[in-house]
Amino acid sequence: MRNAAIACLAALALAAACEREARRIDTGMPPVKSAGPRQGTLQPGVPGKGITASAGPLYQEGNALYVATGKRLFRWYNCNGCHASGGGSYGPALTDATWIYGSSPENIHETIAGGRPNGMPSFRGRIPDEQVWQLVAYVRSLGGFVAKDVTSARGDSLGVVDK
Repeated sequence: MRNAAIACLAALALAAACEREARRIDTGMPPVKSAGPRQGTLQPGVPGKGITASAGPLYQEGNALYVATGKRLFRWYNCNGCHASGGGSYGPALTDATWIYGSSPENIHETIAGGRPNGMPSFRGRIPDEQVWQLVAYVRSLGGFVAKDVTSARGDSLGVVDK
């Protein structure tokens, strides 16, 4: 028994004395600098080259179910994380009259699909275009651009409390 305790203490002393090897990762690339010239050409208030989407048959901001689906997607894709239920946080507020890139459905679609500099990621190719248009309808409802009878103050999901 005493030999087992001595062996255990010796193993612990050896383990404490071991040092993990130092690893250096060399990619051959220069270090990335966080400050520097702007890499993109997008500027606030100037439509980007990608605004070619037309609010055609996929866009139905007069349909309450369509706007409610956009509300659910807004929560599912964690848009609340930056836009704080439309009131703004890291991302701009969506409930006021100031829209950096415009409030037309096409401009909002391009913001969601193509992203914007300094924070808004591109969702093009990651979510279906119909869902992008549903998000557009909900975002426009936050700004008051959709008829009042289309928007709903309550959550439309069963058994889930929307906040």
